[in-house]
Amino acid sequence: MGDTVRIPGGRRVTATLDRPESDAVVVACPPHPQHGGSRSDTRLRAVSDALVPEVGCLRFDYGPWDEGRGERVDAENALAWASERADSVGLFGYSFGAAVALCAAAELDAAAEPAVLSVLAPLAALTEHLDAAAALDAIDCPVQVVVGERDDTVDWEPVADRAVELGHAVERLPADHHFVGQSGRVGETVGPFLRSHL
Repeated sequence: MGDTVRIPGGRRVTATLDRPESDAVVVACPPHPQHGGSRSDTRLRAVSDALVPEVGCLRFDYGPWDEGRGERVDAENALAWASERADSVGLFGYSFGAAVALCAAAELDAAAEPAVLSVLAPLAALTEHLDAAAALDAIDCPVQVVVGERDDTVDWEPVADRAVELGHAVERLPADHHFVGQSGRVGETVGPFLRSHL
């Protein structure tokens, strides 16, 4: 069981920090909050479990709905909070949270950028002004994009295609968008990639 923490920044953001004693932390962005996405998401928990024992995981809930903009700020604030407490910080996001993670990482300067980024089933864009696929061009850290080959819920192809063009790691799993029954496989795919760069 992790510690419950509040993330400063002017929005009501609550998080759970798994393994708070760790020197390295992964910030985990949940799926769409208007569709039940929260820090308790099974895919976020699977990734956190796969980081054991040496890497902590900060799973957070977004503040009040703000059409992607405020949610990106929540991720940036969570990264800043984690960076004040850990020697190395990574970033992970699933679905809507994957697009949030990509857009947040692209907005940060080099000193604040995460050491590593992994996204699962990413949306190509949060809004017309928040293009997750294009955000890859502004990210300098190692990136992993994991997609379900049967995912017809979101438009993930532009993110995967751009990641391939940029030489990033792209993993395709035989799954739909929700990775039903495959949380363990998600953890086994994402966890080692994140740990290897932290």
